[in-house]
Amino acid sequence: MAIIKPFTNSNHGCIIFSIMNMNTGKAETQVADYLKILGSPFRIKILFSIGYGEACVCHLEAMLNKRQAYISQHLMVMRDGGILDTRRDGKYIYYRVADKNLFNLLKSTAGILNLSSDSLPELAESTKHIRCDCPQCHNKP
Repeated sequence: MAIIKPFTNSNHGCIIFSIMNMNTGKAETQVADYLKILGSPFRIKILFSIGYGEACVCHLEAMLNKRQAYISQHLMVMRDGGILDTRRDGKYIYYRVADKNLFNLLKSTAGILNLSSDSLPELAESTKHIRCDCPQCHNKP
């Protein structure tokens, strides 16, 4: 929001209004909104569970030992915020990290906080999980 501030022009003796803070901070707002989405430790855990691959909700449910509804709420926020992309295959929706540079951001943040990169969850190596029933994890007969 712009602030209107009066000041006196000494040459003409009249009051002129200047608009302060013309910059709306759009870039700053976008960065702040993006980082807010990442502000949940569980969302960080989801991102590392997906890793460089993709995962369906049932896969994440098996990996994270949380209810499907709880996981889906977090996935929806990250998808709506542009952090995750999706792909549908029949009744399954697969989630993947939209920009893999996000992992560099998370690791750099850990470094700024003097945390070892080992303190972060490991990036998922495989997108297959034995307790997941999706076609990606179990080949159809």
